[in-house]
Amino acid sequence: MTMRIPDQTGRTAIITGGSSGIGKAAAIALAAKGARVIIAVRDQTRGRVAAAEIGARAESRPLDLASLASIREFAGALDGPIDYLINNAGFMTATRRLTADGFEGQFGVNHLGHFALTNLLVGRITGRVVTVTSHNYRNAHLDFDDLQWERRPYRPFGAYGQTKLANMLFTRELQRRLIKAGSSVRATAAEPGWAATGFTMTTGRRILDRTLVLGTRLLAQSAEGGARPTLLATVGEVPGGSLSSPSLLGMRGPAALGKVSGEALDDNIARRLWDVSERLTGTGFPLPAGV
Repeated sequence: MTMRIPDQTGRTAIITGGSSGIGKAAAIALAAKGARVIIAVRDQTRGRVAAAEIGARAESRPLDLASLASIREFAGALDGPIDYLINNAGFMTATRRLTADGFEGQFGVNHLGHFALTNLLVGRITGRVVTVTSHNYRNAHLDFDDLQWERRPYRPFGAYGQTKLANMLFTRELQRRLIKAGSSVRATAAEPGWAATGFTMTTGRRILDRTLVLGTRLLAQSAEGGARPTLLATVGEVPGGSLSSPSLLGMRGPAALGKVSGEALDDNIARRLWDVSERLTGTGFPLPAGV
């Protein structure tokens, strides 16, 4: 995997959730090719341990995607250009929880947190904005009347799928705005397939959850395998707005361009989600002519 990555000397990558799983595997691969890697994580103890394991080119900085204040503080503390922003961190919970700003937890972290972070940094990004999604986006639907699951019975898997669809729609609308602004930056998405990363999938059904755990142990590829689509989306010759995924049924194997489907292709939904996200986070696309 690492040998196929071009030399990254002099380049900087920010990876949210980069202290474990797919994010850490991507950080290791990029650092091995000379990139400076900033691991952006809430738990600095784990972040510093991971950075030490990766080597001198890696550092850990505090970022809590469940807090807009933390996101602003993180963005404000950065200096210099950023080549790659990899929106990798993910959150899933069996019960409805709220972020520091009162957002439903999964929607707040997986989508709104990365949405705000990207808008605060995109003026300094020179290469790619990569957002990690999931195969689950294909069966998801955005309910704009209840995005925060305030009235519907809370379904953890449904809420998670909604955030992964939001990741895809965000990538699509971000790419449209980048093109309109005349920017050479590309927005891309990556789905890792079925990978053993330590991330716990929670459906709310005990038997199904145990089945998923067992299936992961028996069938899933490694975190390094799951990171291949992220790396392709970051440094590969892929177009803006594209999706990188495992080539074998989208679940495992070498990374390749995948086919985007369903609501993720709907520009009207993408724009509506963007408008809602701007209002909720108080952040917007900063480049001129980007609307």
